Formats: sequence, structure tokens, C-alpha cells
Amino acid sequence: MQVITCIKGGVMVYFIAAVYIDEEKGRGDYDEYIREVRPIVEQYGGRYIVRSDKITPLGEKWRPGRLIVIEWDTKERLDKCFQSGEYRKIASKREGSVDSRAVIVEG
Repeated sequence: MQVITCIKGGVMVYFIAAVYIDEEKGRGDYDEYIREVRPIVEQYGGRYIVRSDKITPLGEKWRPGRLIVIEWDTKERLDKCFQSGEYRKIASKREGSVDSRAVIVEG
């Protein structure tokens, strides 16, 4: 996953990810990843704001199959989560199944 960090200043931190699912390839281990990642995120203080595949695109160029928004109190907690051994253990299930793009926005 490519992560782009945008720092705007402020208190809350948001992890926003767009997931692209190849219809021919299918979801692979992605559904298992979805089930396993939630308790890890919550253990590190993340709160899901949006986690859905019910998306209405407003243009032709951006058509993700799934969108995730997670809120954190600090960027440090977010970093600890995604650098943790628990997360690293399951990350390959996402990486091998779908294409995703993510940003971290502070503000």
C-alpha cells in the first residue's frame, strides 16, 4: 500500500484508504484481512468512521471498491498500530489480494 502523509496541524488524525478490487482476480484473502484488522486497529485506539463497499462515485477517474476512514487521537498511535507485529502478520493478506491507496491527514 502506498501511504501519502498530509499534515495540516490539529488534534485528530485520519487514515483514509481506497481499496480497488480486481473483478477477475477476486478478493482473495481480503475478507479474512477485514475480519482480523478491526481488533488490531481498536487495540491501538483507532475508531472506524467509515468502512464500506457501498460507494457512489462522483466521477469516472476515482472508483474505489471499498473506502475506509479511521480516526486516531495521535499520529504516534496510528504509526504504532501499522508498525506492530500483529498488523505486520496480516498485512500480506491485503497486499496480495487488492490494490489500495491511503493517506494520513492531521487536522
